[in-house]
Amino acid sequence: MLVDSHCHLDFEDFNEDRDAVLARAAEAGVGAIQTICTRLSQFSQVLAVAETRPNIWCSVGIHPHHVAEEDDFSASDLLRIAESHAKVIGIGETGLDFHYDMSPRAQQTAAFRKHIDAARESGLPLIVHTRSADAETCEILRDEAGKGAFPGVIHCFSVGREVAETALDLGLYISLSGIVTFKNAESVRDIARDIPLDRLLVETDAPYLAPVPHRGRRNEPAFVRDTAQFIADLKGVAFEEIADQSGENFFKLFSRIDSKLFDNK
Repeated sequence: MLVDSHCHLDFEDFNEDRDAVLARAAEAGVGAIQTICTRLSQFSQVLAVAETRPNIWCSVGIHPHHVAEEDDFSASDLLRIAESHAKVIGIGETGLDFHYDMSPRAQQTAAFRKHIDAARESGLPLIVHTRSADAETCEILRDEAGKGAFPGVIHCFSVGREVAETALDLGLYISLSGIVTFKNAESVRDIARDIPLDRLLVETDAPYLAPVPHRGRRNEPAFVRDTAQFIADLKGVAFEEIADQSGENFFKLFSRIDSKLFDNK
């Protein structure tokens, strides 16, 4: 099954045509979607979108860009929300973004560790954002793994090989977005070729990062098909293999979902 493992359907970019966007996703064969929380203050909006369809789920967390604004939270707060809503299947997105530094690095680091605590305790996968912070991200992941294992995924992979190798060593998954199709992303393609199929997810990160041939447009879940096709060509396998394996991986990782709901689809 083709899955968009990470997008932002609650964003205002979709306010005018959200139903049409979801209809196009279904027409493209996208059978499941996860819409991602970036601010606790907006979780109710994220949840509301997830509750509109039986095949949409969501996460709970604070993006590193926003932790300066929403720093007064604990792992227990994340756990409470996750436990209260069956639609919540992941913790995040969280991590480190030292490219924009929209929040102080110390606050990003502290928030990242709180999310890891919540993922470890709940068993829900950690959804990791990392940019311009490869060494620091790897250090934190290894340090926290030493305190106890936790499931997770490096979303929208666009960084260096050290992050990929660390993630795989720790049992995490790697998710590829439309970035892998970009002309200037040869380094990402080099790493993508080496990602085992049984540890691979596919995403849009919509409304951002529309893949070729949609560059310059608002991204949407239907376009995950183009990214999956590109990955299939890159790896020299059939599209169906990428779609089915990445979908199977999604349900294995985000195990709060009852995948039997889709056995006959």
